[in-house]
Amino acid sequence: MNEQQPGRFERGTDGPKVIMAGIDGSDSSLRAAAYAAGLARRQNALLALVYVQPVITAGAAMGAPTAGTTEEIAQDLVTEIRTSAERVKDLWRMRWEFHTFRGDAYAGLVQAAEELTADAVVVGASESAGHRFVGSVAVRLVKAGRWPVTVVP
Repeated sequence: MNEQQPGRFERGTDGPKVIMAGIDGSDSSLRAAAYAAGLARRQNALLALVYVQPVITAGAAMGAPTAGTTEEIAQDLVTEIRTSAERVKDLWRMRWEFHTFRGDAYAGLVQAAEELTADAVVVGASESAGHRFVGSVAVRLVKAGRWPVTVVP
């Protein structure tokens, strides 16, 4: 008999409780959020939308003023999500939260999934050519093997 230790988190025992979607404003991440919302609605799970604010951007590295840019992106995402949620509030009732983490996308999503005890992670396919050199965030999340990961094109 395999007994669970008290207080130890076990994913997926009675269906997902938290479905997390990583969003960054890209079309693929917004499709991922919509897909995750459908999953969360059908499973009666909490939808946790996570935006990871980069610590340093290419513009900041070249001396361009970018201090408020990532905060503005986060605010724009929240506004867009609230507007979308308001449009469908009479059709579907859904619990959702928006979280902001700082760091690189992969580390931020890992931290978020751990802190939020995510049962599943949904991300958009990379739209960047740079992922060929360092690996896409989605592939790195899949390789981490900690959660079921769905990659939305």
